[in-house]
Amino acid sequence: MAVGKVYLVGAGPGDPELLTLKAVRTIREADVVVYDRLVPQSILDTIADGVLQINVGKQASFHPVPQDEINGMLVRLARAGRTVVRLKGGDPFIFGRGSEEAAELERAGVAYEVIPGITAAQGCAAAVRMPLTHRGLASGVRFVTGHRKANEPLDLDWKSLADPETTLVVYMGLANIDEIVGKLMAEGLPGITPVLAVCQGTTPQERRICAHLETLPAALKDATLSGPVLFIIGRVAAIAMEREERSDAENAEAIPVVA
Repeated sequence: MAVGKVYLVGAGPGDPELLTLKAVRTIREADVVVYDRLVPQSILDTIADGVLQINVGKQASFHPVPQDEINGMLVRLARAGRTVVRLKGGDPFIFGRGSEEAAELERAGVAYEVIPGITAAQGCAAAVRMPLTHRGLASGVRFVTGHRKANEPLDLDWKSLADPETTLVVYMGLANIDEIVGKLMAEGLPGITPVLAVCQGTTPQERRICAHLETLPAALKDATLSGPVLFIIGRVAAIAMEREERSDAENAEAIPVVA
């Protein structure tokens, strides 16, 4: 029997129309789709009838299918001659553990291909028409994870991250936001630094919170956010903040006053 092939596919930030053409074609041609919990139903609905779908989604402190088992599953399915799509939210190689799966496939001698996806930072920023870099505001951008396995302490270079010339994007940081804010401010990042927090970005369920760094934890406590939250920290977030303020003002003006 011929050995199949595995495609490590980025599903993008949530909006199905942000899938690449190559991702759409590969999903349609798959025999099996192994998907994460961040892949929305609207994208799963594009899978052809009769295709085996396997949910291996994880969430904080709950990994019903450990990563080692996922790795082994991909190898077994490919060796059985299947065309396998490993579908991951965002981009498979940005905090998606796709590189671990790729390494296992290489060790097993299984053919694979990586199909990149729009990562959450790009998708969420574009959805609010906010650049991640901008002349005079941010000369660079850094992506970090705000979560560690087994709830270990965050081990980040806080001094280098507290750079007002750089946009800092924090993935999966909601549970540790007090620590993140405290460490950044302790290293000199001003408390008035604008922050955009986005939950379920690019989808109809998207929710956004604009705040300053020092007021962010309190603002989050007043909100009920379901799902992973992305934080964009830096001067560019002021662009989103100004748009939100204008929108609020326009909506307030549109509400008729009843005497």
